[in-house]
Amino acid sequence: MARTTIGLDIGTTAVRAAELKLGDPPTLTRFAQLSLPPGAVLNGEISEPETVSGVIRDLWRRGEFKGRRVAIAVANQNVIVRPVDLPQMDEEELRGALQFQVADYIPIPIEEALLDFLILDEFMTEEGDAMMRVLAVAAQKEMISQFVRTVTGAGLEPVAVDVGPLAALRAVADPTPPLLEERAAEAIIDIGGGITDVVVHERGAPKLVRILLSGGNDLTQALATELNMDLEDAEREKITIGLQPEGQPIAAGAATIIESRARSFIDDVRRSLEYYRTQPDALPIARVTVIGGGSRLPRLAERLATALHVPVEEGRALDHIKVADLGLTAEQLDQVAVVASIAIGLGMET
Repeated sequence: MARTTIGLDIGTTAVRAAELKLGDPPTLTRFAQLSLPPGAVLNGEISEPETVSGVIRDLWRRGEFKGRRVAIAVANQNVIVRPVDLPQMDEEELRGALQFQVADYIPIPIEEALLDFLILDEFMTEEGDAMMRVLAVAAQKEMISQFVRTVTGAGLEPVAVDVGPLAALRAVADPTPPLLEERAAEAIIDIGGGITDVVVHERGAPKLVRILLSGGNDLTQALATELNMDLEDAEREKITIGLQPEGQPIAAGAATIIESRARSFIDDVRRSLEYYRTQPDALPIARVTVIGGGSRLPRLAERLATALHVPVEEGRALDHIKVADLGLTAEQLDQVAVVASIAIGLGMET
């Protein structure tokens, strides 16, 4: 019997769960999402654990999930992902030596951090030394414990903790894209409510991971504050107006606010990709893929393409898996494809 997994994504504005039957490719057999009240999750960290636990319990009932074992993801300022070059060693030796090897690269006290790694490559230096490039991951223990307590409080058993951008990469990256033949890289930008994940990969191997403390909610909050609107009206205004076409004069009021905040956001993304390009062995970025609810701000993809000088496409987490009959309309499935990347990527991790 095919094994079933469940990925649970605790985002800023919603919790989402995806149940997958593993295979080649996996099959999405169940999906559900529920909104979180404002403030329950801030900057990628759980600030109201009892509230979030209650929403997850409701999600399990409404989604009719049977399994209790889940994989979860974290992405916030207390998660650090760095590529590090180390002397070549086997995985067991590396695991024992990791805390000493990466201490200088991680701005979290080692005694307060949980560490993990992903071996990206092995190479020889000009001097003939055998080296390995490792993606080192450090996360603050207490922050992880808060996520675990929250999920446990909902009656579930967290069996794995992943990094949000890596889960999204697993779901969205095309396993056989044409660009791989061109020796090029792809950037995936997951724009959530309060967090934006940026990951650059080469042939599926992550080379840069950045977690930006900004997202679609920043625009909504700015409109609400500066125009004295409630959040629901501000969100509708944001989606209705969007960004203006290139070269068109910007009207005063809401359009000016959206334009200003969006420019700042685009600059943050551009700087992240420029940092990748400064690496000595970086490949050209041939494509940018955007996902997440915030990616649907009208004309944002066009503005990103202009600023980054790279084609920008909308990613879809359902393109590389099978989808069972979920009882959703075509419009609802389209929305799932945009926002479910992390939950689906978590379920794909075996």
